[in-house]
Amino acid sequence: MDQIHRIRNLRKFEGKSLRKIAEITGCDFATVKKYLEKDNFNLEIRPKQQRAGKLSPYKDIVIKWLQDDLNAPHKQRHTAKRVYDRLKELYPGFDASDRSVRDFVAKLKTELKIDNEGSLPLEHPPGEAQVDFGEARFIENGATYDGYYLNISYPHSNAGYTQLFKSQNQECLLEGLKAIFEHVGGVPTAIWFDNMSTAVKKIKEHGERDLTKGFLRFMMHYGFRSNFCNPNAGNEKGSVESKVGYHRRNLFVPIPDFKDLREYNKELLHRLDQDMKRQHYRGFGLIKELFEEDKKEFFKLPEASFDVYLHEFVKADNYGKIKFQTKVYSTSPSMAGKQVMIKAGAYDLEILDNNAVMIVKHKRLYGAENESMIWIPYLELMAKRPTALKYTGLFNQLPTTLKAFLDSCDYECKRQTLKIFVRMTLDSNMDSAVEAFEEGIKCGVWDADSIWATYCRLTSGNQPQVDISLPSTVPKLNEYSLDISSYDDLITSGGLVS
Repeated sequence: MDQIHRIRNLRKFEGKSLRKIAEITGCDFATVKKYLEKDNFNLEIRPKQQRAGKLSPYKDIVIKWLQDDLNAPHKQRHTAKRVYDRLKELYPGFDASDRSVRDFVAKLKTELKIDNEGSLPLEHPPGEAQVDFGEARFIENGATYDGYYLNISYPHSNAGYTQLFKSQNQECLLEGLKAIFEHVGGVPTAIWFDNMSTAVKKIKEHGERDLTKGFLRFMMHYGFRSNFCNPNAGNEKGSVESKVGYHRRNLFVPIPDFKDLREYNKELLHRLDQDMKRQHYRGFGLIKELFEEDKKEFFKLPEASFDVYLHEFVKADNYGKIKFQTKVYSTSPSMAGKQVMIKAGAYDLEILDNNAVMIVKHKRLYGAENESMIWIPYLELMAKRPTALKYTGLFNQLPTTLKAFLDSCDYECKRQTLKIFVRMTLDSNMDSAVEAFEEGIKCGVWDADSIWATYCRLTSGNQPQVDISLPSTVPKLNEYSLDISSYDDLITSGGLVS
């Protein structure tokens, strides 16, 4: 993957010819041409794990020793030989060579001296961007979340966008960037990040980074260059640091309260379009006009949209449920004890079988939410075996109203009730189906047809009046007109009838 990234950078950012790239990288011409023509980096298979070098598990320890040395007298600091000896003493399984330790210590000491010399001023030409997360509380459909908002700032114009999420995991990072790219209609030439774990696996010598596979794949798909700040150097991306505060004060006060997060995020993008109709803080003109200069430098969007998800295999338990990142999700009773595939995005989580056919789709759980249960596959099976219903572990997990109703039913009633319940849930949702049962019981009806009629009444609103056509066998009556003139005569004559 790193080699592909290097090949594409040599072509896109350094303008090297295909033959020159083949010479530099050691790849043959056909391989270079294939990687440059590739324009879709969606994940098709689980990424392979890279094997770490012998020194990798001990690098953080050595870094800590050398950083502590900065406060020690010069003659009491670690030499490469002392580092090697201490590692051998403290860790019996340590078997890296003396030469590899010497090389690492020499490079690290040089790096630490460079870091202590201070920061370089950074210039951001049109087309570049900065990214960071902020924290914000919000309420979705009555539930409160302590979430995060992804911010992207364009320093040249001071334009900015944000997307609200329930986590700051890699799926949220990439989904937010993708939504903003697609809304704006282009991709920044370079983006500055801090060393977030969703993008950076490890900081190496001389400031180089090992990037996570998902982030690297996303970066190659959209073609931007990534730059990472020095640790604890927030000033290097001061534009987005300011934008984090601006978005919080102007968008998330008071606490946002909405029905659906995905729809709210679309609304945020349009609100921030309108926010650009104001002066740049340095008086250079309207932000909207300056942002057009940014957009002229943007890369075009790739033809294929990037599919953001985390891919993982798990085994379902005896009830067909699976556990993913401490949360429990239902699949289907037919998948009990079988391996399934998880496709987890920022908003949703799909569960697929081994043929990549979707079994069920859940809203992804975050925070205090622990379990998501989609009943349809289970209720369909129960409808086929109503006599065994009460003896299944799932019966006790059914809504109380439905359990009480089923307890009073005979075999045929149970079968019809479960079929009607599945039909109602598919038509709207489980809450509406339960409400129909509660209303039906309140009205004194206990058969499936009456419950269905109650459901239709509750979900359809007021029904229109219709004309009733009578059959031809019904005799036609002559129209009768009421004449009250005789009563008028009686009143005017004072009660005397002639």
